Amino acid sequence: MNKQTTLIIGASSAIAKALAAQVIADPDAELVLVSRDVSYYQSAEFEHAKLVRVSDYQEAEIGLAVARIQRATESDIARVFICHGVLHNDNCQPEKRLEDFSAASFTEIVSANTITPMLWLKSLMPILTGRQKCKVVVFSARVGSIADNAIGGWYSYRASKAAMNMLLKSAAVELARRAKNIKLISFHPGTTDTPLSKPFQRSVPDGKLFTSEFVAEQLLSIVADTPVDGTASFLDWQGKTIPW
Repeated sequence: MNKQTTLIIGASSAIAKALAAQVIADPDAELVLVSRDVSYYQSAEFEHAKLVRVSDYQEAEIGLAVARIQRATESDIARVFICHGVLHNDNCQPEKRLEDFSAASFTEIVSANTITPMLWLKSLMPILTGRQKCKVVVFSARVGSIADNAIGGWYSYRASKAAMNMLLKSAAVELARRAKNIKLISFHPGTTDTPLSKPFQRSVPDGKLFTSEFVAEQLLSIVADTPVDGTASFLDWQGKTIPW
């Protein structure tokens, strides 16, 4: 069997680490990891992984990173996981009321959740296009579904994920003409026990707070089972379609 490359971008997140651990266990897989902090991967477990450290996620740095990825890979890239996502930090919190909306917070959330993944997609296209079927997963969220929004709130986060979904749908239309080997997947991991969800876990129903390992296993199975069909898919952790 020919080796195929898996590329994980934003590799310092909890789900990305779980993905990396499961991928590296496959002797036929080549793994490339991109992050601002690659210290987690300085262990014997990942001695065969290729590490690409970036200083930031500005467009110029992303372009340089893609050139390094191309030089580092020995086989075609078959899977890409773009794991960026910000819900809250020291500067931003999900808005409960219109009065909480802030231009500065909105700009920061959209930059991380929408613009950065799109810049990666743009820069990666030249090295993904070809004969090798390639599935590109961008981490989204169910709250990015316009049709599914029944409770409101979380203005910036919802808008950033909805915008990412629209960009992926538009990109899929274009790629169906010029890069038929690429499949785009917008993925909702469910509520996962990570720092991102920590402040909101008290309201999660029993059995609906997932480990990163469970989500990674589900995602790898979903990617394997999803055909390259010239469209974008919006899927949850069960592989079920979410309305856009």
